[in-house]
Amino acid sequence: MTVPEYPFRLNRIVVIKAKPETVFSFFTDSARWAAWWGSGSTIDAKPGGHVFIRHPNGIESSGEVLEVTSPKQISFTYGFSSGDPIPPGASRVTIRLEPHEIGTRLELMHEFGEAGPRDEHVQGWRFQLSLFANVVANELHANATSIIDAWFETWAVTDDLARREALERIVSADIRFYDRFSLLEGLPELSDHIGASQRFMPGMSLRRKGQIQHCQGTVIGAWVAIGGDGKERWAGTNIFTLCSDRRITSVTGFTDPNPVDKETSS
Repeated sequence: MTVPEYPFRLNRIVVIKAKPETVFSFFTDSARWAAWWGSGSTIDAKPGGHVFIRHPNGIESSGEVLEVTSPKQISFTYGFSSGDPIPPGASRVTIRLEPHEIGTRLELMHEFGEAGPRDEHVQGWRFQLSLFANVVANELHANATSIIDAWFETWAVTDDLARREALERIVSADIRFYDRFSLLEGLPELSDHIGASQRFMPGMSLRRKGQIQHCQGTVIGAWVAIGGDGKERWAGTNIFTLCSDRRITSVTGFTDPNPVDKETSS
């Protein structure tokens, strides 16, 4: 059997905020595979297994799995069943995963027999891996809204132990919190800071306002502060960073410059 030669290479490295096991599942599960390639795409993740991609524009690609080492590496041939520029088997894709301090380092190498097709795939992989990172993050943080709601709810917990336990469920031990009144690092300091705010503003609570926006582990959430009298006192927006274990690692808060003063039905 003649081994194809692939002298031309395309390399790309990205870091994804998810654990290697989570990232690798998108190469071995057909539903997840289709989530970042297109509806109807499938993969049989074993040596000799079939790779099929149905792109959103209707063009189809196919190949054969060459190697699978979970959760570290997968290699498969790649070509177009319809359209150009290369037929099935005319290129080889290898994806390697390594643990990274914020998740997973993904290295992609796509090898070609000719330079032209390689050059045509540079932007394609730039786009596809960006889409891939978003798909992984969207599944990993599918409960982001409930995490953000839990963050705001802790600001009304007056019991020190209960508040500490509530925070431990949703934030990292080295949580960082910044706003115009805060420059904090660490869960104990954050919990004490919330307790102090309750002494100076008794009865105050926070509530999410509207839908959150999420992109690759970064969440934007608007909020309102409700006084003990049921009136909205302030409003603002927080930027949250979520880590690979679904906890909040940092929060930066912005308060709207104009105070709010209207009745609310808290």
